[in-house]
Amino acid sequence: MADSGSSEEVAVIGNTDITSAESENNSINTMMERGMGLLRKMDISLAEAEKRTGRNSVNMQETYTAYLIETRPADTVPEGAMSVVPDSLGRRYSEFELLRTYLLVTYPYIIIPPLPEKRAEFVWHKLSADNLDPDFVERRRVGLENFVLRIASHPVLSNDKIVFLFLTEERGWREAVLETGFQDKADSRLKSLSAMFRVKNPDRRFTTLKQYTDELNTFISHLLRVRAKAADRLYGVYKVHGNYGRVFSEWSAIEKEMGDGLQSAGHHMDTYAASIDDILEEEEHYSDRLKDYLFYTDAVRSVIRKHELLQYELELAIQDVAQKKHQRQELASGTVRIFSLKGMTSKIFGQETEEQRESRLAALEQSIQDGEELVKDKTAECKEFLRAAWEDVGRFKEQKDRDLKEALISYAIMQISMCKKGIQVWSNAKECFNKM
Repeated sequence: MADSGSSEEVAVIGNTDITSAESENNSINTMMERGMGLLRKMDISLAEAEKRTGRNSVNMQETYTAYLIETRPADTVPEGAMSVVPDSLGRRYSEFELLRTYLLVTYPYIIIPPLPEKRAEFVWHKLSADNLDPDFVERRRVGLENFVLRIASHPVLSNDKIVFLFLTEERGWREAVLETGFQDKADSRLKSLSAMFRVKNPDRRFTTLKQYTDELNTFISHLLRVRAKAADRLYGVYKVHGNYGRVFSEWSAIEKEMGDGLQSAGHHMDTYAASIDDILEEEEHYSDRLKDYLFYTDAVRSVIRKHELLQYELELAIQDVAQKKHQRQELASGTVRIFSLKGMTSKIFGQETEEQRESRLAALEQSIQDGEELVKDKTAECKEFLRAAWEDVGRFKEQKDRDLKEALISYAIMQISMCKKGIQVWSNAKECFNKM
């Protein structure tokens, strides 16, 4: 159990250890098979991204990317019947950010799925980081679709009215989310985020979870950096084959008997060198899935901070009640500390009357009762937060293990396939040399 602290009323928590697009769709299909959330009622997809022109907040014209969300009833269409045309609406990246911020504030005990990165990070240096670059936009589209499907499959988030409006209403959604007043809640909570440094009895479950989350963030960051360096080196190796191709092609021009063989070998080398751009672009899709869990660690930390804030508020309430009980004891017994403000006042102005003392006692009693009720409410809030948060942590761990396993296996299969293609290129070149 966690340390009990100065009062038995502190909420205590048991100590528990935290232990490519096709594969991603397999994970989503698993969610759908379980029949969770909105996916029981509708099919959801981000069909495509398109460039649009509009005016920003300062009334200046700008070009932006809109991601088209398509929804249709999930009921099976009878064979031979006309397919239902899906409803479609466009959302900007900033609208996805607004939805996630709303969910973070409204559901503090839930690990809210992350959005894909706003700016490209951990990429090999030849890859474009332009937000309007088609390859970057496509990877972001896949990431945003995963974000939407994860929310739509979540047993709690999928039932939120704002989420439904986000998916189905072209206009009025932004006004609806602002009317919830979530921004006021966010502002009041942000003022107390430093509470984590003042919690006297941090819960060991969340302490262990924080340590695990920090380590997971470190390991994935290192893995992404290593992968980016390996991609740079691999790019250089492939481009060297382009030099082979040029040399063989130029050499073939001065050879009569060996010319055809050298020309064919050079062609194989050129094709091999040109394939690296598509290969590394495909690798980025696997890299993006690792980045998902890099960003997920921030979502887990957010839940931890919110629990520490609740714990801090509970400790403050308990401390306040203890101080008032001590004041009541002093007042009832007539013992006043010499160096207290009350002691100095008594020496200067004389002792208070019996009626004054009784009045103060009654006020203290009422204040103590109110404080004990607050402690009771805060204790219940902490326990309920713990129950809901730990349930979501368990769900998150299952999803994480499944997703990372699939991503790493798919990445390994891709690397094996890439190496086999390299062997095949040199085998083809060998045949060309044998025919000379």
